[in-house]
Amino acid sequence: QVQLVESGGGLVQPGGSLRLSCAASGSIFSIYAMGWYRQAPGKQRELVARITSGGRTNYADSVKGRFTISRDNAKNTVYLQMNSLKPEDTAVYYCNTAPSTVVWGQGTLVTVSS
Repeated sequence: QVQLVESGGGLVQPGGSLRLSCAASGSIFSIYAMGWYRQAPGKQRELVARITSGGRTNYADSVKGRFTISRDNAKNTVYLQMNSLKPEDTAVYYCNTAPSTVVWGQGTLVTVSS
């Protein structure tokens, strides 16, 4: 059973940066495409960034040019570098395979506010 643990969230001012990390247990991590998702209050969970096992990336239009997803297969970890943060980026951020196939972790809260 793969488990996912997200970390790195916090309170940041508009225009600031954060780096999220997701540690995955299980030796099959490297063969899956991974994604970062977010769920804002009152909204559905959405995929914001995806990275294939080979390193190809895709982004939602709302974060393109500001967020960067990366992975370290040796460490079973996927990252999300978030720059130029906006208040509308406020959400709980989760990682999962993309499409999602693993039980969701608890996520990490990102709050963008002055």
